[in-house]
Amino acid sequence: MKLFSCLMALLLFLLQAVPGLGLPKDTLRCVGYHGFCFHSKSCPEPFAAFGTCSRRQKTCCIDTTSNFHTCQDEGGHCVPPEIKCLQEQVGLCPHREWKCCTEV
Repeated sequence: MKLFSCLMALLLFLLQAVPGLGLPKDTLRCVGYHGFCFHSKSCPEPFAAFGTCSRRQKTCCIDTTSNFHTCQDEGGHCVPPEIKCLQEQVGLCPHREWKCCTEV
């Protein structure tokens, strides 16, 4: 029982000490794209909505003036991974694992 208590204390310590370890997946993804989580459904200028945060309770907003532009801003289309692109485009897609293509 003492070993179990020590392991639980260590786990709780790690969840607090390691940044991002205890965050929801959508929040981690937003932060990974250098986004910010806002309470409102719309993002203030110069930010654009890019998914959700906090288990779909907040809006993930990315800075449109940075190098992290959305796929549609760059003239591309977001497609699932099983679709083959003739030409890939740099840009962010709101769905995980999707890619940005100029031509499908």
